[in-house]
Amino acid sequence: PAQPAKQVIINMRLYSYRDSLYEEFLEQRSQHVRGTVTRVDRGTVIVKLDNLEAILPRSEQIRKENFRPGDRVRAILLDVRKAGSRVRVILSRTHADFVRRLFESEIPEIADRVIDVRSISREAGHRSKVAVSCHDTTIDCVGACVGVRGARIRGIVQELNDERIDIVRWNDSLRVLVPNALQPAEVEDVILCPKLGKVIVLGRDDQLSLAIGKFGQNVRLASKLVGWDINVMTQVE
Repeated sequence: PAQPAKQVIINMRLYSYRDSLYEEFLEQRSQHVRGTVTRVDRGTVIVKLDNLEAILPRSEQIRKENFRPGDRVRAILLDVRKAGSRVRVILSRTHADFVRRLFESEIPEIADRVIDVRSISREAGHRSKVAVSCHDTTIDCVGACVGVRGARIRGIVQELNDERIDIVRWNDSLRVLVPNALQPAEVEDVILCPKLGKVIVLGRDDQLSLAIGKFGQNVRLASKLVGWDINVMTQVE
């Protein structure tokens, strides 16, 4: 009779420990974590955190990344799930919040809330656009993020496997924000169509391809950044 009772007590302790771990990591969701690679199984990376092993799926890894046992890994905690008597923790390096957390850890003004990250659009491994603003007019928010000779942004780019990052100055006016988001292209005019949720951007012929970007990437990321569908056209069109 003692054996079943003993097993019940063991199970209760296991599930109690699981629940406490679940609550602990649930509070850390979307936060920046660091760990060590213990093994790689068919592309899925197993990462040792403080008190459990998390998984970094292939779908949440930046393109062309290769990890080996012993490598240090930075990521965000994407999701936490209960799996039997264990807790399953999933990490991500492709989520837009990973870029946000890197900016917070590498740029003191963002960590101190002097500069705000207002919006992020990302195509992991290729390019990101980050819109920032600052209430203090004496501070150049874009320059502060870039750093002297690009020192601050360089560390973030290296962590993201040389992903290109455009830092955009945020403005509450779409007429100002949209041209900022489409940089480095130069825009002649912005026409708002609120009922359609669209913005028509007019530019010169020589700026059209630059505004659209390779495979439409620049205008696509700009649309995600401002939350409006952007159509780039020439005056004739």
